[in-house]
Amino acid sequence: MGDRWHVEVDRSVCIGSGMCVNHAPDAFHLDTARQSHPLTEDRDAGEQVLAAAEGCPVEAITLTLVGSGEVVFPPEE
Repeated sequence: MGDRWHVEVDRSVCIGSGMCVNHAPDAFHLDTARQSHPLTEDRDAGEQVLAAAEGCPVEAITLTLVGSGEVVFPPEE
């Protein structure tokens, strides 16, 4: 069984660029205020979701391992 990620979007940081939806349309959507939301908070790890997090211009997306809470993205400085 592969890793599962908990996906969070900090809507106080989100600028509604839509990059997350472009990279992972099955994982994110924008509401009417153009704020990003994960379609499912816990999901299988995947390249599209990681690309969405990495492509967010303001790093509003956090990925952590389900269970341990270990941060996958953003990398710690």
